[in-house]
Amino acid sequence: MTTDVFDTAVLRTELRLFRREPGALFWMLVFPTLLLAILGSIPSFREADPSFGGLRPVDAYVPVAVLLGLTVGGLQGMPQVLTGYRERGILRRMSATPVRPAALLSAQMAVCGGAALVSALLALAVGRLAFDVSLPEQPLGYLLALLLAVLAALSLGAVLSALSRTTKIAGAIGSAALFPAMFCAGVWLPVQAMPDLLARIVGWTPFGAAAQALNEAAAGDWPDWSHLAVLVGWTVLLTAAAARWFRWE
Repeated sequence: MTTDVFDTAVLRTELRLFRREPGALFWMLVFPTLLLAILGSIPSFREADPSFGGLRPVDAYVPVAVLLGLTVGGLQGMPQVLTGYRERGILRRMSATPVRPAALLSAQMAVCGGAALVSALLALAVGRLAFDVSLPEQPLGYLLALLLAVLAALSLGAVLSALSRTTKIAGAIGSAALFPAMFCAGVWLPVQAMPDLLARIVGWTPFGAAAQALNEAAAGDWPDWSHLAVLVGWTVLLTAAAARWFRWE
């Protein structure tokens, strides 16, 4: 059998395992849209607010919900799975089989990345159907910003996987990184409502840059190239760090 056949089998296996994890399914796929639905059910969130640039708060929270799924997947989902495989010696044993350990890493990134995209589509659909939130007026720019955000989240998850020796450490580091990432993504205060200085600082973080790029595309503008460059820069930097520090055993 060819290596590609083995890689495909690994991907199918990882997908089956992911579907059997109710916690991962809830936090990555359901929770972001559920949070949007809860906030959107508040009457004041469906009224235009000058602090949000004339938008309704529910309009501003759709990009936040889009980013939340990939943030949880990158910081909480993938690192604990990969660290668990290393901790139990699965990666080491795979090196003696025709399956490359890198295939497992690629499959896990594909599963988490795919789940993040599905979560984003759910948030967009619920925002549109339940609260009449306009779909992105610059769909290509929105898709590009979303894909770059997914890559940045996965590369950050790879770094956490590289630094964590046990699943407990992976969970602790992931939790410590999750809340600042959620703040930068605008979970507690959307970027549009942040003071200018804070918004500029947040814009240098991967999730802050992603939030601003998604907001711009949603409004019909092409995402600012500086925000896209921040996402690319973080992805390259984090990928290089993960490749440098990652150990299969």
